[in-house]
Amino acid sequence: MQYTFELLGISPILHFFNHQQKLQVEKNLTVEYLGNHQCSLDVFIKSVENVSINRGWRVDKVVETVINFWMNNADSIQYWNSRLKDAGEENLLVARVGDIKSLRQSFEFLLNN
Repeated sequence: MQYTFELLGISPILHFFNHQQKLQVEKNLTVEYLGNHQCSLDVFIKSVENVSINRGWRVDKVVETVINFWMNNADSIQYWNSRLKDAGEENLLVARVGDIKSLRQSFEFLLNN
């Protein structure tokens, strides 16, 4: 199974929490959204390790995906790190992680509705 990881943007903590609560109601959710106060590789690795275990994903492959993202997207990481600092302490940097096949199916479902 292949996985994907992407930084999505900045969100107020309360908005992110409400979004997570709504997503927990959906039973066929194929991705996880992570929110962190810091833009660092270590923080996101710790987050995806926890999510992977709960999802039954291969932890080593998910962590490898996050590391590859970090190694290949320095400009994006710097941009979001700056935006997070500008946004203040009441905000989180949001990322998405999931398996590619399921994410593709989710997008196709959205486009067909």
